[in-house]
Amino acid sequence: MDKDPLVRVVRGNPSPDEVAALVIALVTRSAPADTRPPQPTASTWVRSARPAARRPSWRASGLPVPR
Repeated sequence: MDKDPLVRVVRGNPSPDEVAALVIALVTRSAPADTRPPQPTASTWVRSARPAARRPSWRASGLPVPR
């Protein structure tokens, strides 16, 4: 660890809690913006109530639902 520190306190004497808060803020800001958790998929029961989940024609209404 011969490298220079990435952050240096110029003035004051921060407590360990203050340094920890600063580190957390820096790590949070450096994380990529697209690290959102995946969206949960809707269950078959929920999709059956949606108009877009149905087939567009009356002929297709007699066919089995593809899975």
